[in-house]
Amino acid sequence: MNEQSTIVVAMSGGVDSSVAAALLVEQGYRVIGMMLRLWSEPGSEQSNTCCTPDSMALSRRIAAKLGIPFYSLDAKEQFRNEIVQYFIDEYAAGRTPNPCVVCNRQIKWGVLMEWAHALGADYLATGHYARLRMKDDGRISLIKGIDESKDQSYMLCRLSQEDLQRSIFPLGNMTKSAVRELAHIKGLAAADRADSQDLCFLAHQDYRQFLIRNSPGVIHPGEIVDRDGQVLGKHQGLAFYTIGQRKGLGISSPVPLYVIEKDSIHNRLVVGEEQMLGADTLVAEQFHWISNNLPEEPFTASVKIRYKAPEIHALVVPHQDGKVSIQFECPLRDITPGQWVVIYQGDECLGGGVIASERSIK
Repeated sequence: MNEQSTIVVAMSGGVDSSVAAALLVEQGYRVIGMMLRLWSEPGSEQSNTCCTPDSMALSRRIAAKLGIPFYSLDAKEQFRNEIVQYFIDEYAAGRTPNPCVVCNRQIKWGVLMEWAHALGADYLATGHYARLRMKDDGRISLIKGIDESKDQSYMLCRLSQEDLQRSIFPLGNMTKSAVRELAHIKGLAAADRADSQDLCFLAHQDYRQFLIRNSPGVIHPGEIVDRDGQVLGKHQGLAFYTIGQRKGLGISSPVPLYVIEKDSIHNRLVVGEEQMLGADTLVAEQFHWISNNLPEEPFTASVKIRYKAPEIHALVVPHQDGKVSIQFECPLRDITPGQWVVIYQGDECLGGGVIASERSIK
């Protein structure tokens, strides 16, 4: 990368993308700001946490202050078809998805990268807290951001070598507090803007109500049963429940009962006592190895079973069919089909896949 490089910055009106753009301008690159207009439910456009009219206006103000061009791009149809529909389909299948992982690969490094290429840009930069490292063989490693509390390498686990070769993460070596301080120093209007915590298209609403409005067909009431198949009550639809849930089951029992399985084949919600929760194995499918190299032998690594979960030491067994089986040292109670399991060695993210089940491959 040299000072003649053109870099598109994915802007959202937030402090992270704003500071990322400011840093690149300061370093002398030709910077272009871009913001994607994503799908929102009709009437909820003001609440979409990624691209409200206010966010758009704020991004334009910041781009103007930095002296860079700014474009807003319509990605509503692609987002609705590829991300929102994925979210709905996963819940319909009895799984609990994390659509942000898919969105990063399909929308940011798909739609946005295509537009960046069309404008002649050399790189795409984002405000993610992650780093890149060149290996001796020329491959790029995805590395955790130094601020472990904000590290977002988990969300980038599906990026390819081609994606990483054209990516820049200006905030990877910064803490969140340092980013906000720099935003104040540079007089950026987003300096004190709160971080978004929710899925953008839910607009701070409960996902259950979203499913009812947008895909009522996923709501199939059925039986609540114990491990022996004894019927204990009725559930409202598997999409409304999560593994480990105790409250809101609508059944009476002398001991607390928890959701231990969602049986989508028979449309049954399986419950049991707390000691029945957890498993020490899982199977992940559609596993993506960032290096493009399938490990030849089992190996030990640190594993995250969801974005905010702690890393757990485990034995990783790769398979030729794109699946990975993982053996933990002790049972984990929150292994949830549909979530992404991401593997690390030290500070390097090796890749990730979708949790398919709690049972290992024999």
